[in-house]
Amino acid sequence: MKSIKTHLCLLCLALAGTFISSCKKDNYVPQTDLAYDVTVDGSTATFKVTTTGVSNYKWDFGDGTTSTDASPTHTYPGKGKYVPTLTASVNGKTAESSTVLRIAKTSPVKIDDGTLADWATVTKFVVPLGSKKGIFQNVKFDYDGNYIYLYGEMAGQKADANIFDIYMDSDNDAGTGLLTGTFTGGGYDILLEGQLLTSGVDIFYHTGAQTAFSFDQQSIAEAYTVGTVKDEGGSVKFEVRIARGKLKGLTGSGLRIALQAIKNDWSVVLGDAPDEGGDSYFLDMSE
Repeated sequence: MKSIKTHLCLLCLALAGTFISSCKKDNYVPQTDLAYDVTVDGSTATFKVTTTGVSNYKWDFGDGTTSTDASPTHTYPGKGKYVPTLTASVNGKTAESSTVLRIAKTSPVKIDDGTLADWATVTKFVVPLGSKKGIFQNVKFDYDGNYIYLYGEMAGQKADANIFDIYMDSDNDAGTGLLTGTFTGGGYDILLEGQLLTSGVDIFYHTGAQTAFSFDQQSIAEAYTVGTVKDEGGSVKFEVRIARGKLKGLTGSGLRIALQAIKNDWSVVLGDAPDEGGDSYFLDMSE
């Protein structure tokens, strides 16, 4: 009886396999769905098709440019909404797939390229310098989704080791942070202070009454990076990158910021950008 049960079981399995195989052959439909992934870095998008059996790639990136590459990389001309579309053959049948990309504000500034030439194209966020500018000759900013960038030119040289006070009203709200006559127009939540170009700055958050110059020191790794610094023709030129995600409040749509340069022995104020006693500079980050 045992051998008979085994034989019957094997016979049933064989019949079941034949039935399933027959169903698969009768109902099989080749895949025609077309899908792809997109990775965006700044204004550059990289496309990768995830469907198998694809050929005859025709990409329309939504900005007037096209490609026939299988996995193209494309740099968009600027911020905005784009609809890239792929038309291709999937197992012999034509299919189409689209998605929506939103390219955010990007910056031409590269902090680790050993040059300051990229700042020549930054012309929108230039700090107006007045009668109290002192050693400051040029100060401007830029930003993207991750960073705020600062560029400065000052009379002197890096070895002067001047002290910087960088005041930031991170939430653009005069109802929070330090109220001071040094720079009006804001309540300063964050202070970066120290010999920026030689030994770095310390980071402080304001505490207590708005009229009290009281700040708690913070230990925040990678909150800022000093990029290229160059002594040229009696001036020192430099760039700094501040990580928006590291300092409290900098992920909003705008902030107020001002700089003061002080001699390395704290004996005298060397300059202000903008002028001391006036409003700090508003960096509009609403794009």
